[in-house]
Amino acid sequence: MKIQNNKLVAEANDPLITYDNSPNQSGTLNPEYLIIHYTAGSSMNSSKEWFKQTVAKASAHLIIGIDGSIVQMVPFNKIAYHAGVSSWKGLKSMNNYSIGIELDNPGKLKKVGSKFIAWFSQDYPDDKVMEATHKHQTNPAYWHIFSQVQLESCIRASQIIFNHYKLLDILGHEDISPNRKEDPGPAFPMESFKSKVIGRNQNTAEIYTVIQDGTNFRRGPGTDQDIIGTLNKGVKVEFIKNHLNWNYVSLNDKVSGINEPEGWIHSSLLEN
Repeated sequence: MKIQNNKLVAEANDPLITYDNSPNQSGTLNPEYLIIHYTAGSSMNSSKEWFKQTVAKASAHLIIGIDGSIVQMVPFNKIAYHAGVSSWKGLKSMNNYSIGIELDNPGKLKKVGSKFIAWFSQDYPDDKVMEATHKHQTNPAYWHIFSQVQLESCIRASQIIFNHYKLLDILGHEDISPNRKEDPGPAFPMESFKSKVIGRNQNTAEIYTVIQDGTNFRRGPGTDQDIIGTLNKGVKVEFIKNHLNWNYVSLNDKVSGINEPEGWIHSSLLEN
């Protein structure tokens, strides 16, 4: 990928990038931050069509689909309406200071019987869902996961944007509007994402805690995978990547009986 005339352009082996203009834009943007969101919508196309309506009064610079494809709706030198009422380090109205990326994802889900239901009544299988507590909340909830190809596409696009515009940091919508927004939520691996895009030292790695004694530490993401060993409640692990509702992690400390420092744990057995 590269940026030409404030638009993201695909190169060989890059995901598909298309362009569809949103009327919900204004002024000249000199960006300082990159803000990550989820769409809370039923599909990439439905979010795109919503952003094309003036009545929406909302837009984003990019939407990234579950399949990794990208649609650009606002040039990077124009203000998109993705942040709403927001502030960060003395700055207010973060639309004026940031580029917004929306990831196609329904967001928080409600469990009804054995089904996980989005606010728009669509249900999702349990292998697309993780249970976790949002960093600004106290009770666990259900969240739709992000696909690996979607995260990889977002990492690559963010690297290009961050370096081209010499941005200061990457934030979530939840950071700049903490009493109003929950996205991108705990299913989005923010610290490992930052480390891949702009670099982060080990002291700011995304650390999780095992919440149940006898937690299986596996060689692969699934209950049919070999068990390396078991971990007790309170063991600290460092997030590396995720696949569906499984997290690939590294042990922070030596654990008796376990000689392999990296393995997979079901996301419901971890909290951060």
